[in-house]
Amino acid sequence: MPSFDIVSKVDMQEVDNAVNQTIKEIAQRYDFKGSKSEITQEKDTVKLLSEDDFRLKAIIDILQSKFIKRGISVKALQYGKVENASGGMVRQIITIQQGISKEKGKEINNVIKETKLKVQSQIQEDQLRVTGKNIDDLQEVIQLLKGKDLGVELQFVNFRQ
Repeated sequence: MPSFDIVSKVDMQEVDNAVNQTIKEIAQRYDFKGSKSEITQEKDTVKLLSEDDFRLKAIIDILQSKFIKRGISVKALQYGKVENASGGMVRQIITIQQGISKEKGKEINNVIKETKLKVQSQIQEDQLRVTGKNIDDLQEVIQLLKGKDLGVELQFVNFRQ
């Protein structure tokens, strides 16, 4: 039976490249001269530290533009709240979402079931597998999910006939 998997993955090497490009741009920009703004990346989090909210928002804008240029969806970013740090600085932690959560999986599952197509979908850890007898039905599900805004970036992989 034909099937495909729905996943939500981010290429961490591209994230690393985007963070490094952001660090370089901050070092070269005039409005950041003499400021104590920094970005650090640890596994699937990016920590932003700056002197004030204005500069923090500017760093986020730069980071988002670099993510978009490198082909990383901004939907994969989950922003933490802005916290006060020592020395009058502000800090924000951005988490990079990998995989599809159980709640999102159930939501996607419900969207697929509402179509009344002859396909089955099942949640497998951090991905969904959709199977059906007709390839056209599977392609219709892919087009439907591409058109919906579910809050996560979806990739359709492992299409088997």
